[in-house]
Amino acid sequence: MKPFILRIVAVAFVVAALLPAVLRAQAKAEKPAEKSEAEKSKAFKPQQVETKGSVTVGGHVINYDAYAGTLVVHPKKPDDDADDAEQSDEAKGGQPAEASMFYVAYFKSGEKDSTRPVTFLYNGGPGSSTVWLHMGAFGPRRVLTADDTHTPPAPYRLVNNDDSLLDVSDLVFVDAPGTGFSRIQGKDAKKAFYGVDGDANAFADFIVEFLSKYGRWNSPKYLFGESYGTTRSAVLANVLETDHDIDPNGVILLSQILNLDLSVDGPESNPGIDLPYELALPTYAATAWYHHKLSNAPKELPPLLDEVEHFAMTDYAEALAQGSALPAGQRRAIVEKLHQYTGLPAAYIEKANLRIDGGEFEKNLQGSEVTTGRLDTRFSGPTFDPLSKEAEYDPQSAALSAAYVAAFNNYVRKVLNYGEGEKYKPEIDLSKSWNFLHQPPGSDQPVPQAANVLPDLAQAMKYDPDLRVMLNSGYFDLATPFFEGIYEMNHLTLPEKLRKNIEIKHYQSGHMVYAHLPSLKMLHDNVAAFIQEGEHPKP
Repeated sequence: MKPFILRIVAVAFVVAALLPAVLRAQAKAEKPAEKSEAEKSKAFKPQQVETKGSVTVGGHVINYDAYAGTLVVHPKKPDDDADDAEQSDEAKGGQPAEASMFYVAYFKSGEKDSTRPVTFLYNGGPGSSTVWLHMGAFGPRRVLTADDTHTPPAPYRLVNNDDSLLDVSDLVFVDAPGTGFSRIQGKDAKKAFYGVDGDANAFADFIVEFLSKYGRWNSPKYLFGESYGTTRSAVLANVLETDHDIDPNGVILLSQILNLDLSVDGPESNPGIDLPYELALPTYAATAWYHHKLSNAPKELPPLLDEVEHFAMTDYAEALAQGSALPAGQRRAIVEKLHQYTGLPAAYIEKANLRIDGGEFEKNLQGSEVTTGRLDTRFSGPTFDPLSKEAEYDPQSAALSAAYVAAFNNYVRKVLNYGEGEKYKPEIDLSKSWNFLHQPPGSDQPVPQAANVLPDLAQAMKYDPDLRVMLNSGYFDLATPFFEGIYEMNHLTLPEKLRKNIEIKHYQSGHMVYAHLPSLKMLHDNVAAFIQEGEHPKP
């Protein structure tokens, strides 16, 4: 997983909030390359390749049918039924925008009962395929990688995944439009699909088509998103309920970010908003603890985090709120506490004005020659430029990406028999194309601010009071810090009786929780229990 997708995005949040007109002008300027007349008239067609396989989970062999293919979706058009609706692109002589969305579905063989749960899984980015969840978390095969160091180059090993979720649910791994084997084309296709709302609508249409194609309308349905995939899930759950009359049984969030203003990537561009520093502090402490940078560190991590979380929301928050009015004595006390919890030199903390963003922490924790990971701060790597202000790459991404991409490219072609002659795109750069403006529930237009989809998830939980939500976070994730997820869950505007529908689990791992084998096993068990509990709800 590329390290700076969300970091680049963090800058875009501010631009999207302050300069929506500029973004719209950029979008208009980004015209796709001209195609021949033959290419223009060639619409996408659904594809499907079927294979069979087996996986052993918990000592039990599970035979499955695998379907690799594509479904074609089209952008939502507002006021389609209105008398004054605009002419279609076809009527205007242009090819309508469409997306061919690639998926791999695994169904337990011999299951005649259509009520077996089905889980839709996707990574985030924006601009990421779902190779990471597929090859590292819950697919029937898993690529072996080093735990917190760089995985050696090929050949890589693909092994039976003892922790595949196929024991409790059928699985559908979906690549977002433009990523993996998914493709977009047609008039204004980027504008139609590359944005918070367009993306969610595409996934909603995909799910509707999938349920019909495979006869799964009566199956319990779960959404599993990682990283920006959690942002997508919040919007998607609400869209499915209110636009398509589909009630998901559960929303499973991994490494959550629902309010993009809370990102610790680049908060200095939004002065006066200090929450990102406060919510990242427990992750800084966990990371310093892991790398033995704390004096008098406790043996166990959770007690330390409880202490740091309290400090972050009380003394630290009060100090940052005072800005330049903070008294000198109180400032010195805060500097000492930050040094105690982060392991960073007091002089550096003072120079940083008590505010250290993610990239600065990664660059400086272990000295000028060693850079700490971002997606997983357990990882470290040589610093590119010892004189740089912040980290210039992510050692965790550098350590794992090649193994995941090689393993999937080999697997999809040789085992699933799909993709020969096609290029698989693990990530695409959407930093200039993605529209972060979001139209929240109750608004008649997109709001000119960094996207905040907490209202979407809250409305989905109110619209369907049986909707259950599960948050999974890694203590060593600095892309979407775990305490940020807790904060967001605590700020969902819900009646008290619906809060029982939220479940939170933490792991001693990073953004890709499953990259740490003990955490993968815990993640499997927790998610499996969440799904099984949905089959037998508590009275």
